[in-house]
Amino acid sequence: MNDIAATRAFRREIGAAHDFPAPAAEKGALAINARRIVLADREIAGVIHIENGVIVGVEEGAFDAAGLSFGDDILIPGLVELHTDHLEPHYSPRPGVRWDPVAAVYSYDAQIACSGITTVFDSLRAGDDADRNALGAGLFALGEAIERAKAGGLLRAEHFTHLRCEICAPDVLDEATGYLARFDVRLMSLMDHTPGLRQFRDEEKLRAYYRVKAMKSEAELDAFFESRKAAHAALHDRHRRDIVRLAHARGVALASHDDTTLAHVAESTADGVAIAEFPTTLEAAEASHQAGLAVLMGAPNVVRGGSHSGNVSAIELAENGVLDILSSDYVPISLVYGAFALREVKAIGGLPGAIRTVTRNPARASGLTDRGEIAVGQRADLARIAWTNEQPVIREVYRAGSRVA
Repeated sequence: MNDIAATRAFRREIGAAHDFPAPAAEKGALAINARRIVLADREIAGVIHIENGVIVGVEEGAFDAAGLSFGDDILIPGLVELHTDHLEPHYSPRPGVRWDPVAAVYSYDAQIACSGITTVFDSLRAGDDADRNALGAGLFALGEAIERAKAGGLLRAEHFTHLRCEICAPDVLDEATGYLARFDVRLMSLMDHTPGLRQFRDEEKLRAYYRVKAMKSEAELDAFFESRKAAHAALHDRHRRDIVRLAHARGVALASHDDTTLAHVAESTADGVAIAEFPTTLEAAEASHQAGLAVLMGAPNVVRGGSHSGNVSAIELAENGVLDILSSDYVPISLVYGAFALREVKAIGGLPGAIRTVTRNPARASGLTDRGEIAVGQRADLARIAWTNEQPVIREVYRAGSRVA
């Protein structure tokens, strides 16, 4: 049985009665009335008109009796997620356990869509960083599974690949080159998790992580950390240079990761990086923002009130006007929670500004110009939010005008 036949068989097994979303040719006109429609710069009451999956009209103060009515629920653009590694635990839910990759993608996609995310950059790791939970050959298995799921019409959200490159890993160049040759990669990030640097300047934080996740003894951790530092000394400069060249040659957007110092930011700027992911200090975030890089932080950082690694908080960056994008990182539902929490920060610009951090800003930073806001000509990717018990609750999600969750 070939891949496409296997995918069709899988669809029959799970009872997939319809594709997500329906092809544009099958779509008609749709009107949605709401008293709270969040545009890029303000909030209005009115109606939006959709034809063939595209917004063709936004009428403030109007009502279409033939359309859907969302009442007091909040209508926002579908969320755009640039960095989530949540697919990996669906594929490897326990150490040493590998789930069927297509089933893992299907399950993960359902969680993504039900979190209000209509465009997602699946973050897959290239390079074995000696983490006990490293995917190994799973990188290519998941790439193939995503393509099979797309071909079979199984996916609710639109999926792109964000290839997270562990630049001090011996095999990162081979894996990145091989993956780029086979799959559509839209974003690559330059990661360095060497103990004592960047995210893990405080080595004790990393020790605590590995004590729990890998159950290593102190002697094992000492040896492990020394090997990681040796790999950094031997490989970092050459691998970073080669990965940057590879990304530019393929026209793939680049993101830095955990920039900490002004020297890190200068290096990222010189390398043509577009997005500064998770800067660990206010100094680095301010310098990145001033250099024109879009500063991305984790929504769990906002929801929890701080970084789990002890680095700068996303709220502090927002208060200083240097936070551009949120990502859900490791909890998909945190994206909408984080955005609504940010609306209270004066420098963000209320709810419209907060919603931009999870819609328009990530779309534009990644080169997507056809989505991310409720405006004429934009794709009708939408999320209906109820404000219940002081929390945002996803009630309905539309991708290109078709309901997917």
